Parts: sequence; C-alpha cells; structure tokens
Amino acid sequence: MQVLQVRSGVFDPEDLSMLGKIFDEAVAALPASMRTPINRTEIAKLVLGRTAAGRAELVLLRKLMVAIASAV
Repeated sequence: MQVLQVRSGVFDPEDLSMLGKIFDEAVAALPASMRTPINRTEIAKLVLGRTAAGRAELVLLRKLMVAIASAV
C-alpha cells in the first residue's frame, strides 16, 4: 500500500490533486439536495482523515461514498 507523503499538513501536489478529485467525485455523487456546505465539510474531513491510510483506502472511501449516495 502506498502511503501519501504528508508532513505537518503539507501535501505533495500530485496527492493534493488526487484528494481534490476524490472529494469532487464524492460530492457530485450526492443528490443535489444533499450538496450542502455541512455535507461538503464532512466529506472533506473524511477524505483528509484517511490521508495516512494510503491511496488504496482513499479509492475505497470514494467508492463507498458513491454507493451511499446512490442508495439515498
């Protein structure tokens, strides 16, 4: 498993781009009525909270968010 390079809250540009894509995809998967600032903040916290876990787990997190949004 590849771990993201995080030092004191500073992200590698490639990793930051990947995190942004995961966030954008998760938000886009939500129904429009659920794309609130509060939900966007919670999704950002989930994504950033998993940065130490590695890329594979972040991809799984994105898939989980899409699945949950699809079930709503």
